[in-house]
Amino acid sequence: MAVNDILEKFKSGSISNDEAQELLRGEYFQDLGHTVIDTDRQNRTGAAEVIFGAGKSPSQISDIVANMVEQNSNVLVTRLTADNHALLTGLPDNVHYDPQSQLLWWHGEPVVTSEHTIAVVSAGTSDMAVAEEAAQTAEFFGNRVERIYDVGVAGLHRLLARVPDLRRARVLVVVAGMEGALPSVVGGLVDKPVIAVPTSVGYGAAFEGVAAMLGMLTSCASGVSVVNIDNGFGAGFLANRINRL
Repeated sequence: MAVNDILEKFKSGSISNDEAQELLRGEYFQDLGHTVIDTDRQNRTGAAEVIFGAGKSPSQISDIVANMVEQNSNVLVTRLTADNHALLTGLPDNVHYDPQSQLLWWHGEPVVTSEHTIAVVSAGTSDMAVAEEAAQTAEFFGNRVERIYDVGVAGLHRLLARVPDLRRARVLVVVAGMEGALPSVVGGLVDKPVIAVPTSVGYGAAFEGVAAMLGMLTSCASGVSVVNIDNGFGAGFLANRINRL
């Protein structure tokens, strides 16, 4: 029920003060006891609240998903392991789950597909889980995604063969571990924003992604921004925002 409808019902006397307050609270948040869902986020920011699955129990995630489905809100759960996914209950029939990206999603309403393309570029196959988190997040929000995988700098000819594809994208997400050099190279080939994602892939001195992150933060290519280590979701979400400007 819209806020104006609630106020009109209160004004006419068809609902009490307490009932009006309860309905108004429901327009802005839902308190499930263990979680307070921000039901107004879609109106404020254009995207409903995303559920971070890590650290939450299957019963908590099931409760949150059920509440959002009841509100007909599009649902995206990140960092949901296959073991926890198997323990979820009450999921809608047309829910989707991908064990590689650890994303679960459901659309209560169809999304409008953007006319522009986001390119998701990964250095190696070991980076693919983070790249897929970015790619599928962007697709969840209605973006066309071009995947350009396993084109790291150790075999630069692989990347150069895809330059036309890189240049067709409106924004690029570039995912790399080890020394994290790929975003700098891509940034020197395109005139579009590059969102760099360091991954925790690499040997000891890679410091679980810290070396890649520092390399990306000190990139000599202009137009490269950096999200946190392994944050494919954050990169995909930001790419969606840029792609829809």
